[in-house]
Amino acid sequence: YLQPLADALGDRVRLGARVTGVSRAGRDRVVDADREAQPFTVHLQTADGGEERMLARAVIDASGTWSTPGPLGGDGLPAPGELAAADRIAYRVPDFTDPDVRGRYAGKRVVVLGSGASAFTTLAQFAELAEEVPGSHAVWVLRRGIGADTFGGGKADQLPERGALGLRAKAAVEAGYATAVTGFRAEVVEQDGDGRLVLTGEDGRRLEPVDELIALTGFRPDLSFLSELRLGLDERLQAPAELAPLIDPNVHSCGTVYPHGARELTHPEQGVYLVGMKSYGRAPTFLALTGYEQVRSIAAALAGDHEAAARVELTLPETGVCKGSGFAEVPQVEDSAAGGGCCGAQEEPQSGEQAAPAGGC
Repeated sequence: YLQPLADALGDRVRLGARVTGVSRAGRDRVVDADREAQPFTVHLQTADGGEERMLARAVIDASGTWSTPGPLGGDGLPAPGELAAADRIAYRVPDFTDPDVRGRYAGKRVVVLGSGASAFTTLAQFAELAEEVPGSHAVWVLRRGIGADTFGGGKADQLPERGALGLRAKAAVEAGYATAVTGFRAEVVEQDGDGRLVLTGEDGRRLEPVDELIALTGFRPDLSFLSELRLGLDERLQAPAELAPLIDPNVHSCGTVYPHGARELTHPEQGVYLVGMKSYGRAPTFLALTGYEQVRSIAAALAGDHEAAARVELTLPETGVCKGSGFAEVPQVEDSAAGGGCCGAQEEPQSGEQAAPAGGC
């Protein structure tokens, strides 16, 4: 999908290059004198290991957060034992179309930790594997409880594919391919005598051993190569200070974020912009539509068209659920007795686990 853009930009696209630092020419972070008159310096490492420095009048960081997934520890740090078990922990949605990946999880007992779109995708695809390979079972670990909106807006979602994804994840749980453990914040990763992984929560609960962990606990921005720039970031979200109140997951879901652009994305260091997923810092409520509007506004501002930069050209869908970790993360499980039990029998939960509610399907 990038090919048309690459064709249009031609030799301006630098492949195999990694940005290692951004600063002002002749000015480190401390120096004020004539700072804004200096161009930015962008330091690169090339594919062959060489180093280069480029000059620029503006810098737009659209590098995303894919390279820095969050650890599984409930306190935001790697849980003791997590690094030692790194060879059996995945931090992104596995590619179940890859035979090697399927072989890794087929017939295994696997923890899926997380409650967002990545977790839904994994549960849905793992269920397809479990249908084909007996013995494959997921233990779905959530930091919050399961409620009426856990799986999103369903058929009422104005983003139909997002709604369908939530329904597929719900079906995986209701069919017994996954057993839910709610209100669980991981504290320790241990290995039993057979080398299997055991998760212990901050509340003392100890889950049954599993073969693999898939930790889908969000992403965070890599700000290391921007350390010489004067960024104005919110202390909680690590998002631009003007944007943070608009995307705070304690208040907003994806569709309630007010349209925004260059003005909200500015920093004390004029001419620097974080856009796309990276602009949201640790907030998990980003939609690609928002990123398109951001860069449209910034491009207009850089071209001197401030009227276009300030104009709102985006309407977000309000349905669907994409709440973040700021919402209550307590085991608020629905009363399944009230739901009618329409979805068939589920696997009996192991010690320390509880089945997801069958009602409301």
